[in-house]
Amino acid sequence: MVKTEISLFLKNAPGKLANLTRLIGEADINIEAMTIQDASSYVQELFKARGKSLQRIASVASYNSMRKDSAHFALIRIIVNNTDKAVELLAKQDYLFDLKTVITIELDNKPGELAKIATKFGDAKININYVYGSAAGQDAKWLFVFSTDDVEEAARIIF
Repeated sequence: MVKTEISLFLKNAPGKLANLTRLIGEADINIEAMTIQDASSYVQELFKARGKSLQRIASVASYNSMRKDSAHFALIRIIVNNTDKAVELLAKQDYLFDLKTVITIELDNKPGELAKIATKFGDAKININYVYGSAAGQDAKWLFVFSTDDVEEAARIIF
């Protein structure tokens, strides 16, 4: 299913995630998927990737400053059941966020299922930028979130 992912930076401090998730829950918005990443590792990987491609858009000093500052933040990506309501809520609370179209896929919780999807994307020359997912138990289905460089084609292949 094609969904909208909300990405935001959150201060990496006790209680900040609790405040965010409480706000979302009290608005009767369900979080369907979430990943949290240390923002400094995100900036470091960006720095390395831009260095390899020689397409830096900022100086080395700027990247080093961003890396130092980003250690105090976490990058959070969430999928919710009511994106419009969540966006309105986050904007009212002055959260800075971004929206991205992604694909969510429910898979059987058994060996090789993720490989089947990744192979289909690879065969179609669709790059997977990142993926995250989880299952609630042995008999539960996995929910995977895929960010690809061609969401429309990826959705056509899968659905």
